[in-house]
Amino acid sequence: MATPVVTKTAWKLQEIVAHASNVSSLVLGKASGRLLATGGDDCRVNLWSINKPNCIMSLTGHTSPVESVRLNTPEELIVAGSQSGSIRVWDLEAAKILRTLMGHKANICSLDFHPYGEFVASGSQDTNIKLWDIRRKGCVFRYRGHSQAVRCLRFSPDGKWLASAADDHTVKLWDLTAGKMMSEFPGHTGPVNVVEFHPNEYLLASGSSDRTIRFWDLEKFQVVSCIEGEPGPVRSILFNPDGCCLYSGCQDSLRVYGWEPERCFDVVLVHWGKVADLAICNDQLIGVAFSQSNVSSYVVDLTRVTRTGTVAQDPVQDSRPLVQQPPHPSAPLRRIYERPSTTCSKPQRVKQNSESERRSPSSEDDRDERESRAEIQNAEDYNEIFQPKNSISRTPPRRSEPFPAPPEDDMATAKEAAKPSPATDAQFPVPNICPGGADTLEVLSRPPVVTSTPAPKAEPAIFPATRNEPIGLKASDFLPAVKIPQQAELVDEDAMSQIRKGHDTMCVVLTSRHKNLDTVRGVWTTGDIKTSVDSAVAINDLSVVVDLLNIVNQKASLWKLDLCTTVLPQIEKLLQSKYESYVQTGCTSLKLILQRFLPLITDILAAPPSVGVDISREERLHKCRLCYKQLKSISSLVKSKSGLSGRHGSAFRELHLLMASLD
Repeated sequence: MATPVVTKTAWKLQEIVAHASNVSSLVLGKASGRLLATGGDDCRVNLWSINKPNCIMSLTGHTSPVESVRLNTPEELIVAGSQSGSIRVWDLEAAKILRTLMGHKANICSLDFHPYGEFVASGSQDTNIKLWDIRRKGCVFRYRGHSQAVRCLRFSPDGKWLASAADDHTVKLWDLTAGKMMSEFPGHTGPVNVVEFHPNEYLLASGSSDRTIRFWDLEKFQVVSCIEGEPGPVRSILFNPDGCCLYSGCQDSLRVYGWEPERCFDVVLVHWGKVADLAICNDQLIGVAFSQSNVSSYVVDLTRVTRTGTVAQDPVQDSRPLVQQPPHPSAPLRRIYERPSTTCSKPQRVKQNSESERRSPSSEDDRDERESRAEIQNAEDYNEIFQPKNSISRTPPRRSEPFPAPPEDDMATAKEAAKPSPATDAQFPVPNICPGGADTLEVLSRPPVVTSTPAPKAEPAIFPATRNEPIGLKASDFLPAVKIPQQAELVDEDAMSQIRKGHDTMCVVLTSRHKNLDTVRGVWTTGDIKTSVDSAVAINDLSVVVDLLNIVNQKASLWKLDLCTTVLPQIEKLLQSKYESYVQTGCTSLKLILQRFLPLITDILAAPPSVGVDISREERLHKCRLCYKQLKSISSLVKSKSGLSGRHGSAFRELHLLMASLD
């Protein structure tokens, strides 16, 4: 008899490098759970299909980091707000800019699309909330009342209300028709990071940095319950589609809550760090988190999670027995939203107006077209998602298959699961079980799932300079999951297709790098080394800086004191890079500077002040002070890395000894 396969309750799906610089915001498409949009410090908005490695589309036009992004319900439009206060709306199917909205005086912290009309709400660091009409390209109304940055905005399911959360510890509810505040919900003792409407009932949930989640009755305008004891600030919450429970994305865990009375039904350990957004599709919860330029996605199998009924854990430490079951969503205690007819749900008027306006565009629209572009990075995925052959089946397919769950790392847990003792997940254990001895982990007796996306290994902290395989490609991805001779040709075709997907992107990267190096070379030929280094730094591409330093390091006589003032901040960046070759170049340059200039710098700084005015000496003293300050900053970094093993540790220990005189 075949041994039943135990699959994971939660697992890491993939990790991608989403931007050339740090990721500053991201959002999941709630309708499909398969579309991901990321905003970065590189002023771009990139679109991804979950569990696919390549960017579908890259949207440009912003001139400052993108602080907030949001997709509309049908996932046809995307809005992005920048640090400068500008807002841009793109039509994803047409692959072009739709609107540029100006008016906020500070960075955009929150955005949301109206569920049925062509409106966008924006919240800013300037404490204002603005309602924009996409068709008219103007601000319809401005809502004032918060005293600090507005961190989250959500329209009610019927589109009549707008909820706002801010750093001033309050949640406010606005009546869109009357254009005024309906109610204010005080109670939080820290900044409120997120609000969510119940999908059916007049109920609002809010999560705060005070580590509490509060539920608000929108008929009586009072608190229903408060869940305390969250492990950290609450940043991501999501109601189940049928409204039976609330999910909270905590630090390295997912918690499932009920609110009348307040109870925790289940806790699932997920090693996702600080999760940034949640979505549900095919009875799976998708969570995404970002760190620096990387974005990671995770999956939780909700069929294995307790979502109602008996209590798994009580975070409010209430010793009272659970007298009654939470009300079934089919019989709610509160009023239910009255949604308008679904015939109004498609933003057709946006497209019609945008097309008519493009036939007779204004000069401002022309400028938007020139400044903003939608660069399709992967035509195959773009056509699959935004240009489907069957117009009824929309982006991405609503009936997409669930992500296959990988088997447990330790298959011995299958035997343990048959025992009457509480079952736990080998990698993601549930800390408590329901009263009565029922196991929270059931053994699914189904054949092993063949998947081409095994749980990825942790990415190394440093990419070695000499390696046997390219970054981002794994040999296992090009091998058949099941050995069937007839499929050998198909696997080869898939492999070639996978290689071709990144070819255009790589060509663009190399062309850009060649152009940048050509610019630096043009300055270098004039004989001005300092200016050529300045031009390389101004390009803001570390790869160009590394190429130039590798040349300068070959001839120590090229180094001058004023060159050190420019290079030292770049060396600090190189020493923190995840690429070994960058770290090696940074260590070599720093060693040359320390050997040639550190004694000179310390002697000049220790010398008594000169009598009279010596301009050249004053300039030299200023450069020495600047270099000394930069070296002190690098010194702490070198000291922290001197404990590493191998070649890296040896290089940093040598640098630490050379920098001993700075202490």
